[in-house]
Amino acid sequence: MEGTIAIFIPIAFFIMLFGIVYVVITSRNRERMLLIEKGADPKLFESVKKTSSGGVLKWGLLMVGIGLGIFLATLLVDAGMNEPASYFAMICIFGGSGLLVAYKIDQKNNHINGKE
Repeated sequence: MEGTIAIFIPIAFFIMLFGIVYVVITSRNRERMLLIEKGADPKLFESVKKTSSGGVLKWGLLMVGIGLGIFLATLLVDAGMNEPASYFAMICIFGGSGLLVAYKIDQKNNHINGKE
């Protein structure tokens, strides 16, 4: 019985994932077709790509912050602090700090480039 469940769960997961993607794509296609029939501009559907590297900067600084958090949490555990609390606290503090720094840098770049 357990072998059957172990096989069924991954198969059900991938069928569910496929179903969700299928419903999203078909509903988006139907919506676009209805708007085109009503006379909407087809260029409305073209996505505008941002040329800024804000996403890369944000993820990079978040990962650096998490790495620093893990490093300092290891030092705190060696100093005698509770292990789960130190890891959770340091990862949250330094990961959040990395996101704040990325936000400030992006805000400064937008102000310099005149996008505000």
